[in-house]
Amino acid sequence: MSDDRSPGDARKPYSDIGGPEARHAQTHDVAREMATNPTGPDPVDESFAEDLAPETPESIRQAQVEQVEAAGDMKDVIDLLPEFNQGDLSHLEILETGTPLEQGATYLDLKDRQRGPFKAIGGQAVEASDRMVAKKTTDYDLWNRLTSDREAEIERPG
Repeated sequence: MSDDRSPGDARKPYSDIGGPEARHAQTHDVAREMATNPTGPDPVDESFAEDLAPETPESIRQAQVEQVEAAGDMKDVIDLLPEFNQGDLSHLEILETGTPLEQGATYLDLKDRQRGPFKAIGGQAVEASDRMVAKKTTDYDLWNRLTSDREAEIERPG
């Protein structure tokens, strides 16, 4: 029972077990209330989004930064570019096999220089036989010497 007996309060003292004479507590179905009350939005399943788009443009850029090898350390690249000195080759970054190519970015395959630079389409990756160089990571003058100032063609699936 309440110890509040103020003169301005004409209400009956409240009960320790709930409502007037605890009627609410006696008739309330707690289990049903818990089952029917909204609990908020369901948690988002992140794995679904990863399955749909495992490679974002940002993850492709990051992979290209991490998966490179200096051309000066690769014997076959040195043989492909006899007109370039070791200083030039040390500035060339060759993308490793399996690295995804960024859609719309310009690349050159050193093993197929006569084809010239090309713009990648989505879903392309560096193959084992490629010696791929990205334009955005190559010095401007060095890129122009490699490509003979040729413009990039859009890569079309064969």
